[in-house]
Amino acid sequence: MWQDDRPIYLQIRDIIVVRILDNVHGDGPLPSVRALAAELDVNPLTVAKAYQELQLAGLVVAKKGVGLYVEQGARAALLKSERAAFLETEWPRIKRRIAQLGLAPEDLFAQA
Repeated sequence: MWQDDRPIYLQIRDIIVVRILDNVHGDGPLPSVRALAAELDVNPLTVAKAYQELQLAGLVVAKKGVGLYVEQGARAALLKSERAAFLETEWPRIKRRIAQLGLAPEDLFAQA
């Protein structure tokens, strides 16, 4: 499950980011550190570090005595940054591959 080329806490951070983008948690609480560690079969300190990264990025907020929550506006901010990152890094490679294979837009949309 885990990639060897990136630290696990960053991979966990990415999992949480996907969950925020997919609106899995909505306005409710995020899983506790221990619950997520058990779910992913990792050390709780690794999950804590991932959550810390998300807090530093302003995407997650800790509410004393209640738990961690998705910060208001985090999903919109993530959509904006993830779209920009996709267009900058992933799309050029995909576009080249489409051209290399001689695919037309209608070929792509016919498969959707």
